[in-house]
Amino acid sequence: MTSKPTIVAENVGKSFGAGQHRATILRDVSLSVSAGEVVFLVGPSGSGKTTLLSILGCILTPDSGRVEVLGREVSRLNADRLTAFRRKHLGFIFQTFNLFPTLSALDNVRLSLTMRGETLRSATKKSIDLLAQMSLKKRGHLRPAQLSTGECQRVAIARALADCPAVLFADEPTASLDAENGQAVMSLLTQLARERGVTLVTVTHDSRIYPFADRILHLEDGSLAREWSADSEASALLREGA
Repeated sequence: MTSKPTIVAENVGKSFGAGQHRATILRDVSLSVSAGEVVFLVGPSGSGKTTLLSILGCILTPDSGRVEVLGREVSRLNADRLTAFRRKHLGFIFQTFNLFPTLSALDNVRLSLTMRGETLRSATKKSIDLLAQMSLKKRGHLRPAQLSTGECQRVAIARALADCPAVLFADEPTASLDAENGQAVMSLLTQLARERGVTLVTVTHDSRIYPFADRILHLEDGSLAREWSADSEASALLREGA
C-alpha cells in the first residue's frame, strides 16, 4: 500500500489493574494501516488483540505511546472529543452484536441513519438494500430474539456499513457464521474497502477468512511478534496452526 496511512500507532502500551495485580496487556506495539487496506489481528486468547483494536478504535486510550487516526492524534483527546471523533468517522462490528432488542432488524439499521439526519424514506431504502446484501431482506421485520445468532451478526454488520465509516473495526465478525455466510460477509467487507478506500481492521480466530487480508499481524504476550501477507507461505503455515 502506498497511500497515506489512516492509522499509525507508535510504541503503544496498556495495562489494567494496580499494584501487584497490575497486568500489562500491550507492550510497545507499533503499526501502520493505509486507506483501503484489510488487516487482521490474530493470536492466542489474551494476547492483546481486542485491547489493541479498542485503542485503535478510540474506545480505550493507551498508557504510553501515541495513536493517530485519519491524521488526528487521538491518544491526546479527552473522553468527550474521543467519543465525538469515533461517532463521526469510525464504524464497529462487535462480537456481541449490540442490537436493540425491542427494535426490528430494519429499525436497528435504520436508526443509525436517521440519527445522522437522513430522512425516513432515504434511511429505509438504504437499510433495506443493506439487509438484502446480507440475505436478510425478508427478515427485516423480526427482532433480534427471533433471529439466529448468525442473522444477528449480519444485522450488526449492515448497521455498521450504514454509517459509511472511513475506518471499520470488526471483532470476530464471522465467529457466528457458517463457512458460506462468513465468506460472503468478508467478500462484501473487502469490496467496501477496495471500492471506497475504507480501512478495515479485524480481530479474528477464523483461519477460513485469512485469504481476504492484505496483512496478518500476529500478537503474542502483548507484543507484535510476526507479520504475514495473506498469500505468503508463512500465512499458509499459520492457517495450519504453526
